[in-house]
This record gives sequence, C-alpha cells and structure tokens, in this order.
Amino acid sequence: MSENQHLIISYAATDEPGCQQALQALPLPNLQRLLRQWSVSASDNGALEDFAPPHERVLAQAMGLPPKATPWAALYQLQNGQAPGDAGWAFLSPCHWQISPDQVRMSELSAAQMSDEESRSLLAIMAPWFSEDGIELVYDRPDRWLARGPVFAQLDTAALDRIALRDVRPWQPDKAQAAVLQRLQTEMQMLLYTHAFSDAREASGRAPINSFWVHGAGALPAGYQPPAQVPVLNTALRDSALVGDWRSWQQQWQQLDATLASTAWSRISLCGEKNAITLAPPAPGWLPKIKQWLAPTKPLALLSSL
Repeated sequence: MSENQHLIISYAATDEPGCQQALQALPLPNLQRLLRQWSVSASDNGALEDFAPPHERVLAQAMGLPPKATPWAALYQLQNGQAPGDAGWAFLSPCHWQISPDQVRMSELSAAQMSDEESRSLLAIMAPWFSEDGIELVYDRPDRWLARGPVFAQLDTAALDRIALRDVRPWQPDKAQAAVLQRLQTEMQMLLYTHAFSDAREASGRAPINSFWVHGAGALPAGYQPPAQVPVLNTALRDSALVGDWRSWQQQWQQLDATLASTAWSRISLCGEKNAITLAPPAPGWLPKIKQWLAPTKPLALLSSL
C-alpha cells in the first residue's frame, strides 16, 4: 500500500433520521484521534438532487475526470485492458421497478439479483432491441452489463445508488438526449411482462426484471491516462445505508474505523449523500498543529455535516 494513497469513504453519513440517531451512539476512536492531528483540507458541497453522489465527485476529481457525465464505464474498460477509444460507453443494470399511478419506484437493488446464466440469457433477449438503435450490449457481470453507442457520449446519468428505493422519474436523464433509452425502457417493460424469463423468476418467488438503469455514461477525454496514484474507494458502508439498516451500518463503521490507524493514507475523504469533506495533515509548522490539537473537530459534528 502506497503512503500517498487517498482513501474515499462512501456513505460515511446521511440525512436519514435513523442514521443521525445511529451517529449519536457510534464511538469512532481512530477517527477522533485522526481529527486531533489532521484538519479539513477540502470540501465538496452539493445537493441530494445531484446525479453524482459526493464520493463519485471526489473520485472523479482525483482521477482527472469531469464531475458531470463522468465516463465511469469507459474508465472501467480502460482499467481492464480494453481500448474504449472515444466511443460513448455506459453501465446498464437490469432492475425491478414497482409501478403505480403516482410513482415508479426502484426496488432494493438486490431484488434484481441473477445468476451468471440468467443474466446472460436476459442479455440475449434484450440485445436485439438495443442493436436496432445502434447500441451494443456487452456482458460484464450478473448485475451489470456494458453498453456502447453514440447516445452515451455526452449523457449525464444518475448513479444507481441515487435511485435505490426511490421514485426514478426525477432521476431520468435529459429527455431530448435520452429519448431512445426511455423508449427502450418502455419496450423492455412490455417485452418482459409476458416473457418466459419473467415467468420463471416469479415461479421461484423472485421479483421480475422489468426495466434497466443506465449509469456511468460518457466518453473519455482524448488521450486520457489515469493518474499514477489511484484513490481507494471504500464502499463497506454502502449496502446497509441504501436499505436503512443502521445497526449494521454502525458495526461496519466501527470495523472501518479500526483500519484508520494505518499511516498509509495521505488523505481521507468522508462522503455523505450531499457533501464530502477531505482530511489531510496540517500545513508545516507548529501553529496549525497546536490549533488543531486545542480545538479538534468532533466526529459527530463532522459526519452530521455530510
């Protein structure tokens, strides 16, 4: 582990009442010790309505990528030895929507869980429809595929985390840019509604797959090369935060806190659903260190501000 690595922690806190209550009884001794030695070096203030959550914005900045329409799928291809070129790429996640007259709600992300065989079978069912619109689907893993096509080149999409257990409608990308994708969502709902693939899932007591979500869309800047030091994104708190299991979240935070005694980190970014704060060693000299020691930031106050 490099001594210059930047640690980014997602879902260090949220505004949810259950999370704020959990923070009141969350001892984090190593974070508290760190706050006596380090200070806030940067902050990223946003809103819950931002398509990109704070941890993605911080990571994008560290990777030298734009904070909006960050081409995560294209970067993923590059990091895995592929040549994405200047093409538009995106992640495509099959999902289950609960559709009612007043909202279209994304179920828990785990509701769309599939085996490798199931996912490949579903891709084969859906791919011809996408191909007609110039979109190529490429298998990646059971819960997520890759998609390539001109529509993704400059498309700002909401992170999958943003829509978990929420109404998806406010999170749809620009209608003019994504008209073909919204039409495909409607077509897939009709196709899968009576398809044998859905019948098999329902027969086994699982939610049907009835839509998909596009995220991480974009094209890499010309000549892009990732930095020599790539940040570490820790997502240990993500799953429990997305489903509101704050007891598990507390336990995972305490486990994560136990690792913060490591001297490997050059910076640590704590990210919520709106804001992010980056901690780093203070400037050289005794005065900043004395000020930090005499009036350290409390973990509760810091995390509550995220």
